[in-house]
Amino acid sequence: MFRTIIKNAQIVNENRVFTGHILIEGEFIKKISEQLMSEEADQVIDAAGRYLMPGCIDDQVHFREPGLTHKGDIYTESKAAVAGGITSYMEMPNTVPNALTQELLEEKYSLAEKKSLANFSFYLGASNDNIAEVLKTDPRTICGVKIFMGSSTGNMLVDNRETLINIFSKSQLLIAVHCEDEGIIRVNKELYRQKYSENIPVFCHPLIRSAEACYKSSSLAVELATRYNARLHVLHISTEKELGLFNPAIPLKEKRITAEACIHHLWFTDEDYKTKGNFIKWNPAIKTRQDRDAILQGVIEDKIDVIATDHAPHTLQEKSGTYFHAPSGGPLVQHALAAMLELSASGKIRIEKVVEKMSHAVADCFRIEKRGYIREGYFADLVLADLHLPWTVDKSNILYKCDWSPFEGQNFNSKITHTFVSGHLAYANGTFDESKKGKRLLFQR
Repeated sequence: MFRTIIKNAQIVNENRVFTGHILIEGEFIKKISEQLMSEEADQVIDAAGRYLMPGCIDDQVHFREPGLTHKGDIYTESKAAVAGGITSYMEMPNTVPNALTQELLEEKYSLAEKKSLANFSFYLGASNDNIAEVLKTDPRTICGVKIFMGSSTGNMLVDNRETLINIFSKSQLLIAVHCEDEGIIRVNKELYRQKYSENIPVFCHPLIRSAEACYKSSSLAVELATRYNARLHVLHISTEKELGLFNPAIPLKEKRITAEACIHHLWFTDEDYKTKGNFIKWNPAIKTRQDRDAILQGVIEDKIDVIATDHAPHTLQEKSGTYFHAPSGGPLVQHALAAMLELSASGKIRIEKVVEKMSHAVADCFRIEKRGYIREGYFADLVLADLHLPWTVDKSNILYKCDWSPFEGQNFNSKITHTFVSGHLAYANGTFDESKKGKRLLFQR
């Protein structure tokens, strides 16, 4: 088997930072040592001065394939992810057609096996009428079921209370939810339409998709999960108020109710609509500075368990539309880890906590098999970063198919230099080796 030694790295793992050396044999980490290794290797990487971390696991992306590949596809977006230090991802079901059956889901897995440079899993979508498909899903081979308790595409808005009760009471899967109350949003839309007609300014977005709408829906999801002892994961928390729904005192491996924060809610505020406009229009909406700062504190205090991207590319033409015509979402996988390392460099969050929330905790939350940690016997999903290699995001280095980023013009001080996916050096200093593809994630359930 091909052997690689990474030597002299500052290893960030399990709440420690230490100088160490790693032997990779085939797909796995064979040995971790704080002493120089005498073993022979086919490849030696001297990582002196750089930080070695477990690859990030992104539990929420929209890679747009099948059916929406003018925005992005599994190949282009997984490539951007690998360049950004994300070695595994979980992709959402609101593609075209919606992934509402086992057959449609397996078609996406087949595509990923041929095209994805990163490891992958796909959520089954829930609708008001596919409970039978949800209940026959194998928890070991699929990350979870996704419920849109707020507007979505196609047939994926689940607004029937009986359907929700059926899923929460019967499903053994992790239930990932998008929480926004559709009734509140409809009322708010009409109010702002009366005020501005069709030309609603984008800064009204967090007032239409309000904190009240988020909290009402999130609290309903938590209520149902508590009542039926369901395994609930609340995606993209965007308000300070929602933090009160989650208990940081319970160890993560014992939690039945967990929560996620996304990069855009940790970085931007409603003040940024003035300059970024539709490029930071997401659902749920980016809200106030107070909300942003509270969410970061919630991450630090373990009220929020994982950090993800909600990567959701749209074309520049689509994003240039007026409020009702510009879709919500944007690309983030290439810049997520760089953004969090920037927050760490500024003293807002420890690098050990960044690794915990983007790698360890995601593996624990989803019970992913042999990933998310730097451990002997685990898959060698690894990222090397230089924390003192400044660069600027611009068109020349953006890898997303949509060819834009909400971070354009942003200066980052940290840069990903190498990314290993299951032992394969998939990315090194701007060059990709696409000879091996990522693997399907498995779950210990």
